[in-house]
Amino acid sequence: MAMTLEQLQEKYPDAMVDAFGDSPELANALSTLIIAGKKVATCGSAANWQDQEKLPQPGGYSIVLNGEQQPVCVIRTTGLFLTRFDRVTPEMAMLEGEGDLSLDYWRQEHQRYFQREGSFHPEMELIFETFQLVEVI
Repeated sequence: MAMTLEQLQEKYPDAMVDAFGDSPELANALSTLIIAGKKVATCGSAANWQDQEKLPQPGGYSIVLNGEQQPVCVIRTTGLFLTRFDRVTPEMAMLEGEGDLSLDYWRQEHQRYFQREGSFHPEMELIFETFQLVEVI
């Protein structure tokens, strides 16, 4: 039997709770990559992070939701660092585990994402987060 969000929050009392992406479809796709062990990193615009009440911290846990807002796994942040969109490396793109794992794919899809967010600029600052899968629900 899968654990409820409430049970997970009791088990991980300070965990963040969130879905990846900006649509149910993207949340489902990205959570599937995390569970498969292919996605071990993510990034967000530094501007967007400044607007958040709670932010990931190294060693902290996050309960990942799918597109139906159901918990599917728990991850633990292993690192955070500041970079720029135009300085993302092929290795960083590969850690995100998306598409064909190439930097070209990463740039194309992340530019689209950040344009939807209204924050894209080639020199925009990003917070790059690495994490490990702790538990699949």
